[in-house]
Amino acid sequence: MRAIKNVGVSLLAVVLAVGVLEAQDRPASPRGHTASQIGGSYDSEGSYEGGHWVDVYYGRPVLRGRQGIFGSGAEYGQGLLRGAPIWRVGADQTTRFITEADLSIGGERLAAGEYTMFAELVSPSSWTLIFSTWGVKDNPQEENPNALWGAYGYTDEKDVMRTTMTVEAIEGLSVDNMSIVFGDINGSYSMNVYWDNQHAFVPVEVAN
Repeated sequence: MRAIKNVGVSLLAVVLAVGVLEAQDRPASPRGHTASQIGGSYDSEGSYEGGHWVDVYYGRPVLRGRQGIFGSGAEYGQGLLRGAPIWRVGADQTTRFITEADLSIGGERLAAGEYTMFAELVSPSSWTLIFSTWGVKDNPQEENPNALWGAYGYTDEKDVMRTTMTVEAIEGLSVDNMSIVFGDINGSYSMNVYWDNQHAFVPVEVAN
């Protein structure tokens, strides 16, 4: 019986040790993925057809009790840059945006394809959303002159399209994990960024 108890204690110790190691290896900002299928319609049998997928892959920073993460006044957004010229709209790896169809985003056309996505945090009421052809580094040490880690080293020569996001502060809201979601805002289908009490959004539709 004592041997069985000792085996049980040993197994528990191993499980706990593995759990600690996994926790140590876990990134501070978990990876996120949001996807939506737009531009399709339902047939007479209720099946959705003709839609086009839009995917966003990004890191999801966590507040962990911080308040006012975006700052205010002339310093609005500056604390999120950490030495980069613009924001990666997330954490760690550069944010990727992939669309199967040409889109109109905030009235500006974006051709079908894969892009990296950034934002200039212009003011508490407006961001400039940027789509570029910069590649994505797998780690900060990767040597690739055509790819970025986050927004470090960003320059605008690879920009493809810029558009404006509307930003609002929502009283009583505090989103812990930054989230990018697609959905209707006041009757307009939009891409939305939520973090802390900030909500940035821009209309998205399949381009004509």
